[in-house]
Formats: sequence, structure tokens, C-alpha cells
Amino acid sequence: MDPRDDLLKLENQLCFAMVTAARNVVAIYRPVLEPLGLTHPQYLVMLALWERAPRALGELASELAMEAATLSPLVKRLEAQGLVTRSRSSADERVLQIGLTAVGRDLRAAALRVPEQIMAQVGMDAAALADLRDALAPFAGRRLGADPGADR
Repeated sequence: MDPRDDLLKLENQLCFAMVTAARNVVAIYRPVLEPLGLTHPQYLVMLALWERAPRALGELASELAMEAATLSPLVKRLEAQGLVTRSRSSADERVLQIGLTAVGRDLRAAALRVPEQIMAQVGMDAAALADLRDALAPFAGRRLGADPGADR
């Protein structure tokens, strides 16, 4: 038996551990976000907008490590829920600006309970979650090769 065979075992694959962990984390968030009327991807969009709004769709996509074409339908659904606005930039009509409505801004107060509910679900405190997040830093965040200057 080749000693390298262990390298090809499913249980030894980083990619498998990351994919299953991501799926499980989203499953943990689902019931916590349901009362807010948000899916996990919509929650990420709202988090970014609560930090700073309005933002260009391309900038928001880059921040969320998503393609603008993937983000656009999410934003449209959030607009239909009355949480965000979409408008063309007066400086450049090619740029779609995403802003918050008053309802979207107000939802932030309810969302403040999400992190503590997640910590209770996973049995970790804020420091332990921060350590885990930091350990994932080489694999997380903006996509490699993404265009940070995209604004459409």
C-alpha cells in the first residue's frame, strides 16, 4: 500500500471538511433567521448594508465575495420585502445603488440577537468563535482574483 493513499481519503480532505462545515453552519442559522424573514445569504447582504449604505451593487458583491449576477436576485427579493432600495446613481447611470429602507434599518435591532443565539446553538462564546473565524481566514472572505474596483 502506498503511504500517500491516506492523502486521498475523504475524511482527510480539507475541502470536504469546509463544505460540510459551511452547510451545517447555514443550517444552524436557518431557524434563527426565519423570524426575521431572512435567508442566510440575505442576512449577509443586510449585515453589509447595516455597516454602510448605500453601496453600489458591484461593491456589495465584492464585499460579500459573490458575483453581481448572483447578488442581484437576492437584492430584488429584499426590495420586494421592503428592506432595501435599488436606484441608479445620479453620477453614473450604469451603477446600481443599494440602500436601506426604514424597515430595513429597523430590522437591525432584531438582528442584534442573532449572534448570541448562534453562540448558544454551537456552545461557543464570542472569543472562541473569533478564534475559529481567524483560523479560517486563509480560506474566507473575498474571492481570490476578484475585482475590488467593480462598481456595477
